[in-house]
Amino acid sequence: MSFTVFDFASLPVSRWRNGGGETREIACWPVGGEDFAWRASIAMIEQDGPFSIFPDIDRSITLLSGEGLALSSPDWETHTLSTPLQPFAFPGDIPIHAHLLGGTSQDFNIMTRRGCWQASVVSTSSLQELPASHGGLVYVVRGKWLISHTETHELTASQGCWWLPAIKSGQLQPLVTNSCLLWVNLLPER
Repeated sequence: MSFTVFDFASLPVSRWRNGGGETREIACWPVGGEDFAWRASIAMIEQDGPFSIFPDIDRSITLLSGEGLALSSPDWETHTLSTPLQPFAFPGDIPIHAHLLGGTSQDFNIMTRRGCWQASVVSTSSLQELPASHGGLVYVVRGKWLISHTETHELTASQGCWWLPAIKSGQLQPLVTNSCLLWVNLLPER
C-alpha cells in the first residue's frame, strides 16, 4: 500500500445542514462507504450548535486555529478546547453542544468505529519512524517535512498524507526548524 497525499486547499468542502460550519474530508475508509470504519476531516465551526451524533463512533478533535470551543454534554463537565494541537477524545454517540469562545474555530477531527479501528492523535516536531503494522495519517501544521519509504514526498503546511497497514518501513523527518505536524496512529482492532 502506498501513501495518499493531500492538500487542504484541494479537499472537497461540504456545508453543514444546520448552517453552522463546513467540513473538508481528508479521508474515509473504506472509500465511499456509508458506514465508515474511520474518517479524518478538518472543520470550520462558524457558530454555536450541537455536534452530529454518530452511534458506535469514537471521536477526537484538535484545535488548529481560532480561539476554540467550549464543549458541553449532560454526560460530563464542560471541556474547553482552547490550546492548539491538544487533542480531546470523546464518544461520538452522546449529545454535545459547541460554544465558540471567539470567532471561527478550525479543527482537525478523526472518527473511528468501535470494534474496527482505534486512533490516537499527537503533535510532534521530531523524526518519526513509520509503522508497517498499522495505518496512519499526518497533517503538517507548520514547516516542511520529508516522508520517505518506497516513495518520497515533501510536505509543507496544510498538506499531509495517509496510509493503511502493510507499508514498507520508512521515516518522517522535519526539514526546517520549528516544523510541527499532527500524527494519527490508526490501529486495527480485529
